[in-house]
Amino acid sequence: MADYRVPREDMQFLLQDVFKVDQDWARYPALADVDMEMATAIIDEAAKLAETLLAPNARAADEEGVHFNDGEVTTPANYKEHFQQLAAGGWVGVTANPEFGGMGLPKVVSAQYEEMLCAADISFSLYPGLTAGAIIALDAYASDALKELYLPRMTAGEWTGTMCLTEPHAGTDLGIIRSKAIPQEDGSFAISGTKIFITGGEHDLVENIVHLVLAKLPDAPAGSKGISLFLVPKFIPNADGSLGERNGVSCGSIEHKMGIHASATCVMNFDGAKGWLIGEPHQGLPAMFTMMNYERLGVGIQGLGAAARSYQTALEYAQDRIQGRGAKATRDMTKEADALIVHGDVRRMLLTMKAFVEGGRAFSTYVGQQLDTAKYSEDAEEKARAEALVALLTPIAKAFLTDTGFEATVLGQQVLGGHGFVREWGQEQLVRDCRIAQIYEGTNGIQALDLLGRKVAGSRGQLLTPLLEDIQALLAAPEAELAKEYEQLGTAVKRVTQVTELVLTQVGSGDENVINSVAVEYLHLLGYVTYGYLWLRMAKTAQPLLSERPYLASKVKTAKFYMARLLPRVESLAAAIEDGSQSLYLHELGDF
Repeated sequence: MADYRVPREDMQFLLQDVFKVDQDWARYPALADVDMEMATAIIDEAAKLAETLLAPNARAADEEGVHFNDGEVTTPANYKEHFQQLAAGGWVGVTANPEFGGMGLPKVVSAQYEEMLCAADISFSLYPGLTAGAIIALDAYASDALKELYLPRMTAGEWTGTMCLTEPHAGTDLGIIRSKAIPQEDGSFAISGTKIFITGGEHDLVENIVHLVLAKLPDAPAGSKGISLFLVPKFIPNADGSLGERNGVSCGSIEHKMGIHASATCVMNFDGAKGWLIGEPHQGLPAMFTMMNYERLGVGIQGLGAAARSYQTALEYAQDRIQGRGAKATRDMTKEADALIVHGDVRRMLLTMKAFVEGGRAFSTYVGQQLDTAKYSEDAEEKARAEALVALLTPIAKAFLTDTGFEATVLGQQVLGGHGFVREWGQEQLVRDCRIAQIYEGTNGIQALDLLGRKVAGSRGQLLTPLLEDIQALLAAPEAELAKEYEQLGTAVKRVTQVTELVLTQVGSGDENVINSVAVEYLHLLGYVTYGYLWLRMAKTAQPLLSERPYLASKVKTAKFYMARLLPRVESLAAAIEDGSQSLYLHELGDF
């Protein structure tokens, strides 16, 4: 597998020049101690971990996988040592509350760190990633007593966290879960049920694992309104934090998967396990979604990380591998053949990857900035606007980042030809590892239904307003050197408005099938337009910096490629949306 190099310059360009996040930090009292110098230092230190500790071990870890024996899971060689090094450096608690030992860094910085971990080794990244998400949920909803007992140890990486939602018969439809929680005299609950597909449900990295479990109380209302959230530890801690007796939770088996072989995906059995209520009774989903909204961006970043590493490998290979002759203008007659990179189709693949990777990095940074504004701003109007943007962008972040991430890793494999299909270069592992990101944390089809059904149609289009305002603000101040690209984005935005109005009209007329029929195309439509906005924003920022940073010329050129070759996909997506539910429902069930 080729070496991984963290794109520090691009991350710095986004934070400092494009999004000017230090100006936000200066306005937020909670982030008064954070500045660009600190952010740069954090990125540099995290890069060393990703490049020298984690990335070199990824292929060996994938080949070894996890081992299951009589309820115990052993992770690959070096994983435990590497996790302990990560924890010792405070990296599990990057965004965690400083009150409990966390760094308290803004999400916009941790998004860069998460990309590094995912590019280095997606399987490894899941262990600290799920823990960070569990910390967020507990900090928001747990009692003070539970926070004081659990959060310092989870933040320090001494204990890890999971989230236990899915059951053998209930995945997307959580309202039909069967796990039960029976109140006990001491104020705890006896949790019984089986959960499947639990990432990090059992492993040997730390001494205790803290499960966040969805279950129903005896008096629970039917459906999703009857779900409560419980904290269920593997070992029940004593008051001083030392470990007490083993709880009634065990791993029944692990899944044998297409990818992420070094991540333990477990079947977890809860047999009257002692648990504690998190938040209010029957309000488990809102509490869990506090964690899942951050996790969904995190899963999107998994797609981005895989694509970023695949692009680096494909670029290196295309520059070194000589094969055939290019066009006359690009031929090097001093060599027996030309490098792959001179060929038009190879350039098409590489530039598509580059556009998705750098556009995706800008997108994850943009969403991270909105999450920070929603969390830290003391201006009520600004906070509300950011919350609306987060609500709209979260399903796009999860689905579009992973769909384009998977497309990019497949292209990266294709650039290497036969060498992309064998293990040596690591491209096939990235394809396999990236594939799950389109499935878990809510399939991308479900994300699309959330976007179009709940967010756009549910708000009668009002939730689109903040995003369209940001795009229109950019379009209102065009750059002469980018006049064509401004026009292209303006046309694409008009298509968004047209198809949105059409779908809302169809919904209003009683078409019950239209949302389900066009949701994925609609999410992709917004994804491509949002990337177009971000590419134009990056190109505009880069223009005046070209003399001092010549490498940014590539940013402007890639923006032009994106607008010419990828943004036009909007037209075919719009055409599919305009078809509505018509062609999908011509078939009777027996016609399939």
